[in-house]
Amino acid sequence: MPITVRLDVMLAKRKMKSKDLATRIGISEQNLSLLKSGKVRGVRFETLAAICKALECQPGDLLEYTASDDSEN
Repeated sequence: MPITVRLDVMLAKRKMKSKDLATRIGISEQNLSLLKSGKVRGVRFETLAAICKALECQPGDLLEYTASDDSEN
């Protein structure tokens, strides 16, 4: 997948634990862990907005697009 989730980087920059973020935004630690690992197929805008608010960042700070060499589009 050409989208990389950089949530762990932002958590480290903000010196916040995953557990604290999960509690603050109202999702389970397990779901947050799945999001951090990139194992989810999607994320609700509401959840993304809550993460950005809690970490004081922009969505682009959390998600990164990397073009692969084999895609022509």
